[in-house]
Amino acid sequence: MRLILVGFGTVGRGVAESLLASEPELLVAGAEPRVVAVVDPVVGSVRHEGGLDLGTLLRLADTGKSLATYPGAETVAGLKEVLEVAGADILVELTPTDLHTGEPGLGHVRAALKAGLHVVTTNKGPITLAYHELRDTAHKAGLQLRFEGTVLSGTPVLNLYEAGLVGAGIREIRGVVNGTCNFILTEMEGGTSYAKALSKAQHLGYAEADPSGDVEGRDAAAKVLILANSILDANLKLEDVNCAGISELTAEDIQTACMAGKTWRLIARISQGENGWEAKVGPEEVNRADPEGSLTGPENLLIFDTEALGEVTITGPGAGRRATGHAVIADLLAVHRNVS
Repeated sequence: MRLILVGFGTVGRGVAESLLASEPELLVAGAEPRVVAVVDPVVGSVRHEGGLDLGTLLRLADTGKSLATYPGAETVAGLKEVLEVAGADILVELTPTDLHTGEPGLGHVRAALKAGLHVVTTNKGPITLAYHELRDTAHKAGLQLRFEGTVLSGTPVLNLYEAGLVGAGIREIRGVVNGTCNFILTEMEGGTSYAKALSKAQHLGYAEADPSGDVEGRDAAAKVLILANSILDANLKLEDVNCAGISELTAEDIQTACMAGKTWRLIARISQGENGWEAKVGPEEVNRADPEGSLTGPENLLIFDTEALGEVTITGPGAGRRATGHAVIADLLAVHRNVS
């Protein structure tokens, strides 16, 4: 499995770490991923026919050195050149999300599929804005398009559905899909103000310097859209998702709910409406005994309400360098199984 990594920031290095840590298990599974090129406009773009040593790449990037100093590697101008000369099988697209244009990730994915490469991505932008186009392009070319890391990071929601819930008769999907908001709400239940809880989330790395995408619900809206379109074959766009965040919740709201044995959670929900599947994101009061209410800190949770099995619940980390790296590992193994 000859891989091109596009993006070697936090997520890209997490993928490299996961590949190193998982190598023995991958070999047992019959897969032998080999990174033959890395493309990153900040730390450098290089290729090596025989494969790049991931430990060396990590040492260079983590010490602020350019990947161009990698011994014996050839520097390249960018993805277009790499696609022409690397002889790779899979593009692993790890650039930051842009929910307005999808770029640069959307262009990367389109170029890879056009060049005949399978694609694994953690970037929500391309899947949110152009899922049906990319799915159809991949299908016509006999290629795999995998994006487990776009929803609950390393917690295997899409792979769980594909492996065990197809045909179960999905009636509703709901849950907590943004760990930043869940952390803030948990802190507020302990008496911390919204401003201090947000500041703490930023200090711990759960929230960005500009947290609006999380606290206003847009991140959760993108995730619920991906679930609806990919699992339920809906045809929704971001503007179709009824979206609200948590920034208007007050300390009084939180404490009133606590006194009633309830709590506030930012709930993402997909359910049947008059005209088909509908998706929404917004704060809801839930019972503390419910799975959503018992979830604390930056964890995520998703519940599949099915005809055949009733409610199936999965919970786990919704962010993190290694967690997202694991999502890529799972997708690489899925490509390996399906192609084999």
